[in-house]
Amino acid sequence: MSQARDLLTLLLYNAPTQELPPNVTIPPGSLTASNVSKPPPIQSVQTFNTQLVIGGKDLALRKAASLFKAAADRMEKGRASSEAYWVDALKIRKDNWGLIPAPLPPGSATGKGADRSSKDFLISFGLEESPPVFRRRAIACIPYIRSGGGILEFPGRQHNRLQVSILSTDEHGQKHTARNYWNHGEERSGDASLRAAQAEVVQQEIFAMLIREASNFPTASARVSERLVAVEATENMDLRFELVDNDLSNDDASSSSVHQATCDSIFAALHLLLLRAHSFLKSKRLGRVGIAHTLAPGPDSIPPPILQPVIDMLQYQAFCDRVYQEIDKVVQALHRAGVPTKVHLREIGESGAQLVSLLQNDDQIKVGGECLLRIEQRHTMRFTFNSPSTLIAHLPQATLPIATIFQLSQLLVDEVTGCLLQRICDIGTELSEHVQGSWFVDHLAGRSVGRWEGQVLNFEISSLGVGAVHCTAAFLSRSTGPSKNISEVTESYNSEKAQRPLLDWARDIIHAALPHT
Repeated sequence: MSQARDLLTLLLYNAPTQELPPNVTIPPGSLTASNVSKPPPIQSVQTFNTQLVIGGKDLALRKAASLFKAAADRMEKGRASSEAYWVDALKIRKDNWGLIPAPLPPGSATGKGADRSSKDFLISFGLEESPPVFRRRAIACIPYIRSGGGILEFPGRQHNRLQVSILSTDEHGQKHTARNYWNHGEERSGDASLRAAQAEVVQQEIFAMLIREASNFPTASARVSERLVAVEATENMDLRFELVDNDLSNDDASSSSVHQATCDSIFAALHLLLLRAHSFLKSKRLGRVGIAHTLAPGPDSIPPPILQPVIDMLQYQAFCDRVYQEIDKVVQALHRAGVPTKVHLREIGESGAQLVSLLQNDDQIKVGGECLLRIEQRHTMRFTFNSPSTLIAHLPQATLPIATIFQLSQLLVDEVTGCLLQRICDIGTELSEHVQGSWFVDHLAGRSVGRWEGQVLNFEISSLGVGAVHCTAAFLSRSTGPSKNISEVTESYNSEKAQRPLLDWARDIIHAALPHT
């Protein structure tokens, strides 16, 4: 330390004219020079250091190579994704789906002179005349990065479908349920996914229109909730429209194939009626002239209903079934009595082309049919139907509108009874020709009367509308003695117990009552 202090003092006073302080003395031989060299490294240490340097450079090179490889993989994936994106877009465009410009992303410049051209597109699969809420829901896009859920994304898809069901009660009091058939296929392609999503949006629009119409339905009682519309279509039939999940199966429905076919027909008809309403709205939109008419459309711009025609058809079907039941009672009674009878029922008289034209018109849909009842190839009764519940009887003497089932039943009994009585009169006229007998039908009393040589034979038919024919024959004869007493012989015929036809029985009664020469 003393030598260092003296050396520092010497260096500070290194000027030639400056003298050292008297108390500083430099011992002789203290300032000497020495050579210092670095000791040679140890061989193992030098080798280890070299390996560290080389290893560090190799790690850096590997990391750089891995970085470049990851960047190349990302670029290749981006290229493949972009290629697949446009390939899918071209396929969708080839399948005639609409492509619309996508809105600008949030934060884009929208001022004057800014580039506001869209950099992407969306797929619009909604109907042209649908309300805006359903058109916004019918939007799909092709994602750049696919997560395995499909080639398309549907931001507004709710995965709900419309289910049509019929709840009916038969004559035994048992309840049956029928639903429309729904085939939820796999969405393996973009076209299949778009079709499935479009079907869901269309069915949701149909359900929205059903809710709006069922709230003020005039001809049937209806219950409306958020996902259910129930309408009491007929006395023993309820029609239900419900929004259900796509995954819901309808295998638990237990009913006849006829009711399931009815549900399928209603499901298909609702789509046609929706297109008819859209066609009406489009024609009104294209035909508007002037701002005043656009702002005040008036009642003429209300689209045709879609629920009313369906209920009218169900009521018309129930009406035709009820009419046929009344006619069939009489026919079965005549068959038991051995009277040949034929029935030809045609509920829908229009052809397929006429039905399609009815759907294309904006007027109320009306269909009609007819029923022909022919008894023993002699007497014919014709009835015509018009939806929903109009019945007209075309008789030889008049054309009568029928308002109630009781009126129809009474008309059938009167006409068929008159036909049978007239047929008995024809048989009596043929058999009593040799005695110059006279036969006629007394419509007021409801019987046929035959007279010859002071003798009277009456035939009266009763209980025709209950599935059986009851006939009573009364023979009145006057004795030839001075007292001239009148005797009466009565015989009855019941088709449920008789072993021969009614007309053969009447022929035998007339033949036995006539005098034999």
